[in-house]
Amino acid sequence: MSLQTIENTEALEEHIIALIAIEPRFAPVYEQVGMPSLRHNAGGFEQLMRAMVGQQLSVAAAASIWKKLVAAGLTTPQAIAGTQDETLRAQGLSRQKMRYVRSLVANDIDFATLTTMPNEAAIKTLTAVTGIGRWTAEMYLLFSLKRDDILAVDDLAIKVAAMTVLGLAERPTPKQLKGLTESWSPHRSAASLLLWSYYGLLRDKTAVPL
Repeated sequence: MSLQTIENTEALEEHIIALIAIEPRFAPVYEQVGMPSLRHNAGGFEQLMRAMVGQQLSVAAAASIWKKLVAAGLTTPQAIAGTQDETLRAQGLSRQKMRYVRSLVANDIDFATLTTMPNEAAIKTLTAVTGIGRWTAEMYLLFSLKRDDILAVDDLAIKVAAMTVLGLAERPTPKQLKGLTESWSPHRSAASLLLWSYYGLLRDKTAVPL
């Protein structure tokens, strides 16, 4: 399995051009949305913890809790491991979120090794953590590991945008979308970024996660 990455805008442009050659219906999308932002982040424990804390919360609520955790010095595995539940609860973490964060600590992911793993192996490692589903793992591969061939078929915005781009009568199921987009490989990360931008254009809102 490919471990190729998209490191910069120039590389992303090459992937987009190759994607359009495979699926010409992306040409007008690219003309409308322009070059998407790569939105790369440093990854690691803190990035995953922040993603878990923000699940099912508004942006404002997630930011408020994260600010408290940072101020309290509770964003490292060592700090979490040595902290009582009452202290974490005082920063705004629910019982469920505390269970997620403690599972992240307990799994002790080797983030350096993660960068050398094939996509599915990396996803399996990440989803072993309670509270990390496939979508969150795929976002980590796309934005933190910079992998070049990630299409989150469970993502609502991607499904809606793909329905329009492909001229489908109904929103595709994840299984259907996976089948319809296999030919886009190994440029599916570029497709994800274009589809998020296109959904934002269609709905007049920001759709890119993280």
